[in-house]
Amino acid sequence: MSRASSHALRHPPATAPSDNPAGAPSPFPEIAVAIERERRRGRGAQSNASGRYEAEARVAFDDGWQSLDDLPPFQTSVALDTSRKVITRNESPDIGFDRSINPYRGCEHGCVYCFARPTHAYLGLSPGLDFESKLFAKPDAPELLEKELAAPGYEARMIAIGTNTDPYQPIERERKIMRGILEVLERAGHPVGIVTKSALVTRDIDILARMAKRNLAKVALSVTTLDPKLARTMEPRASTPPKRLEAIKRLTEAGIPTTVMVAPVIPALNDSEIERILDAAAHAGAKEASYVLLRLPLEVRDLFREWLMANYPDRYRHVFTLIRDMRGGRDYDSQWGTRMKGTGPMAWMIGRRFEIACEKLGLNKRRTKLTTDHFAKPKRNGQQLSLF
Repeated sequence: MSRASSHALRHPPATAPSDNPAGAPSPFPEIAVAIERERRRGRGAQSNASGRYEAEARVAFDDGWQSLDDLPPFQTSVALDTSRKVITRNESPDIGFDRSINPYRGCEHGCVYCFARPTHAYLGLSPGLDFESKLFAKPDAPELLEKELAAPGYEARMIAIGTNTDPYQPIERERKIMRGILEVLERAGHPVGIVTKSALVTRDIDILARMAKRNLAKVALSVTTLDPKLARTMEPRASTPPKRLEAIKRLTEAGIPTTVMVAPVIPALNDSEIERILDAAAHAGAKEASYVLLRLPLEVRDLFREWLMANYPDRYRHVFTLIRDMRGGRDYDSQWGTRMKGTGPMAWMIGRRFEIACEKLGLNKRRTKLTTDHFAKPKRNGQQLSLF
């Protein structure tokens, strides 16, 4: 008989985090148990609570035989995503694109604040450690993309990549799905905007530079902090801050329009670095900049709270007090138009500091606008060529 034991709990009624009173405990207090440090070494989340759609939550507990000591550390596994389409559409009025591609589901970077974490619950997995260790790859993405671009009625507009999970996370080094996507987009003359935290994007400078010459590509590097200790604990498997700045330099030297994103801005944790990050990025060659305020939807709130208590307990109350000041008294406000920047005096001050720093550094003097003039539908297999 195995010495390991587990306990199944019925989920209590779940309350949306933004509806909980300020300072309310987790809606799942009995299952929000941190995983032992050695088992999650190199990971961002502290726990692995079951997804919100599961009827039961299973929690490992020690039955007195020290059986938890025998549990293995979390290893990255990659399964295949067999989706039949690769372009995702959205109608959000406060973002500048209506379509995107995510070559991977889940992200090994392990950024504790990642607003994409709750999407793993749709797969029956935890937004916690599962999100950064149980990944899904779309190896057929380039082929599917080519079919969708060739479909009758398709109209070209910029495709955003990296707006949910990072297309240049570590497994891309071997899988090269993102590179395959770029090859399809280059052949079709289709515009693309990329967001990443990884210096691996420089691997594809050859394609991106050719596309940039035709005004078909731009890249945004997210630089959250210049503090290596904070970066390592908050974004454990993303590129280091110096690597990201070096990537900005290499991209701009290759003629690729490059933006620095100060994202997310976390009050009382990294907001004091706004000016320094912008200055470092501008000296690396960035010409544009943007920022996004910390977002804590659904399970992200409790995961971030656990991480903050484990790493910066002295700042916990101050951070959440400021967050609520910028979110109408709640931990998160999902309203379009305010979810990215927040409201109130503190949010206004952050925005003004960002604007003043950009003015001094000459950032955002011009905005890169990509073109669709070069788009030509890929030829479908068996398609007869036009006579005219």
